Amino acid sequence: MLKNWQEELQEVAHPEKIKIFQSFFKTGKGEYGEGDKFIGVSVPDNRKIAQKYYLSSFDEIEAMLYHEIHEYRLSALLALVHRYKKEKNENKKQEIIDFYLTNSSRCNNWDLVDLSAPYILGTHMIDHPSPTLLKKLSNDSNLWCQRIAIVSTLMLIRHRRFDETISLCKKYLPHPHPLIHKATGWMLREIGKKNEHILTDFLDKHSSEMPRTALRYAIERLSVEKRQYYMAISKKTK
Repeated sequence: MLKNWQEELQEVAHPEKIKIFQSFFKTGKGEYGEGDKFIGVSVPDNRKIAQKYYLSSFDEIEAMLYHEIHEYRLSALLALVHRYKKEKNENKKQEIIDFYLTNSSRCNNWDLVDLSAPYILGTHMIDHPSPTLLKKLSNDSNLWCQRIAIVSTLMLIRHRRFDETISLCKKYLPHPHPLIHKATGWMLREIGKKNEHILTDFLDKHSSEMPRTALRYAIERLSVEKRQYYMAISKKTK
């Protein structure tokens, strides 16, 4: 089954896209995706194939996760997302969660995190709140685990639960990496879609210390006047 899975991905690969993907996902020397390898598979094509293999054994999924090819790792994660969505047995759902967490370091680029964390961990936390887990992930030295923590709260936001996200956004204020700045700004913007008052309350307290990238993401859907106001505060303190 593993061989068939990989062959199907190769069949929909577009080699002409490889250089574009390498640039987009920062695979150059010293960049966060240094050395990552691509074959040029689009996400929609990958998802269709992954859903055919979602019942693969954990050993086969693990083999895909630890492959050097980026799209193989993504396909493994998309299969897990579909598997979690389809699973009704709580014990088996927990097995998927445990497997995902054990191998979380293999979500080693932002798309791998963003296309899996909200739909596996985030969905799980709707009915199984786990502040300890979020704390553990956010304290991890691995950048991708830190991003998993904040991005997984997307599903909580959609259920109008904001406390976990706000707590992590405060914690990440001094974080040095742009990928965390973008993620926190994105989650704040999502909060604003549900409750603009909670967003502006956070900005009133913290916009002066927020990284500029995080702030720009957070205020994207606010009125022109409010965007100018918060950017002006940021400029005064930088």
